[in-house]
Parts: sequence; C-alpha cells; structure tokens
Amino acid sequence: MRTWFITGGTPGGFGMAYADAALDLGDRVVLTARRPDELRDWAHAYDDRVLVLPLDVTDPEQVQQTVRKAEAHFGGIDVLVNNAGRGWYGSIEGMADPDVRQMFELNFFAVLSVIRAVLPGMRARRSGWIVNMSSVAGLRGVTGFGYYSATKYAIEAVTEVLRTEVRSLGIRVMAVEPGAFRTRAYAGFADEPVTETIAEYRPMLAEIRAAMIDQDGNQPGDPRRGVLAVVAAMAQESPPHRLVLGSHGFDAVVSTLEETLADIRASEPLSRGADYPAAP
Repeated sequence: MRTWFITGGTPGGFGMAYADAALDLGDRVVLTARRPDELRDWAHAYDDRVLVLPLDVTDPEQVQQTVRKAEAHFGGIDVLVNNAGRGWYGSIEGMADPDVRQMFELNFFAVLSVIRAVLPGMRARRSGWIVNMSSVAGLRGVTGFGYYSATKYAIEAVTEVLRTEVRSLGIRVMAVEPGAFRTRAYAGFADEPVTETIAEYRPMLAEIRAAMIDQDGNQPGDPRRGVLAVVAAMAQESPPHRLVLGSHGFDAVVSTLEETLADIRASEPLSRGADYPAAP
C-alpha cells in the first residue's frame, strides 16, 4: 500500500482524479488544498485511507510542516504529485510585474519547495515517484500565456535534471503535459476581464479570453482518463520521461518539436562555424 501526497485538491480537477485513482488501487492519499472544507464529504467515505490537509504551497514553512504531518500520519510518502498551479493571461510587455512573480511563486518555486520537503524521506527509503504536472505550454509557448509557458518550461528543465540526479537513489521522476482538459481551470476566465495596459495587445487578449470562456465545459480532455494514463505509464518497466495528455496536445507538441528540429538543422553550418578552426 503506497502513500500519495497530492497538491491542488480542487473538486473536478486533476488533483481529485489522482486521489480517486490512487484509492482505487488500494493506496492511501494525502490530499492538500487551500480550501480543505470542500473535500470533507468526499474524504469521509474513505475513513483512515485519506488525510486532507490545508496547504498554501507558496508558503515554504507550511509546506515543510504539512509534509512532516503526512509522513508522521502514514509513515512516509511514496508518490508525490505536484499538481497545484494555475495560469494568468497577458502580454509579455504589459503583464504587471507582481502578477508575473506571483505566477512563478505558485507554478515553479512552490513545486521546488514541495520536492525539497519530500525528497529526504524518499532518499532514506531509496524509493519513490515524483510526478510534476507541467503543460503542453511547457513544450510550446502559447500566445497570451507567455509567462505561464515560462513557468512550465522551467518545470520541464527541473524535472529533466532531477530525474538524472535521483535515478541512482531509486526515485523516478516524470513530467506530465496535459492539453485542454475539462477542469475548473477555465471557469475563472469569465470573472477575469482584460486588464492589459498597452492598447495594442488588448484585441489579442480579448480574443484569447473569449476562446477560453467558449471552451469551458467543452474541452476534449477527461481528467479521470488522463490520470489513468499517467498511472499506466508509471507502471511500465521503462516509464516515459514525459507524458503528453490528449490528442490535440499530442499533435501540437509533435508538430512543434518537428518544426524546432527543422529550424535548428537549417542553421547547422552557422552553428558549427562558431567553433575554433580544427587543428591542421
């Protein structure tokens, strides 16, 4: 029986889908949320196999305390799912600096805090799984979500390096990149008007906001099926380093990487010409 520690336990989202999948496997779950009262009725049905804890992942001290509570309650953490996060839209030039920093605090630095809090226990046991929820936007930048994309690109880099650093310790690491999934993440756009201060970017951002509102409830991705794909990947003898979720996201990522590779190869003579001349 493994113990899962999952951040971002919002009803209807990936966090809850991970929790349900883990419980279906017979495992135990620590599910954290900023509003834990929303999870009380759900947790009650599972008795002592579920522990719901309040957590603001942007508070490093609270992260440490919450991880220690989880370890003391269940004896250790076997699977960490870094799921908490969200996206804000705005232009690269015009997004307010506090909003940019807030997004990095939640989507990047908070992930590091949780990883660093959980790793000592995994190292001591020489086993564990870390699943970092990235995004298709972490593999291809999305117009209007430049800083959100930047936070996910950063998650991709940290995940890749962490994987190599902890492999010999028996700890496995995977990045998961969902495309458009039917979660509550899209619902907030209706309540977030365009606040762009630079007039030239407002029409573009208004179109993006309208598209996000239109997609709400119509996204093709099913969080439950997405999590089942992650669980299946984790069970493979050679798990993937990253797993893109959703057909549209998969096609977009493959197309982007192929275009990137073609662009890099097109400049190969210039790239190789930057070296010192070979010795005669």
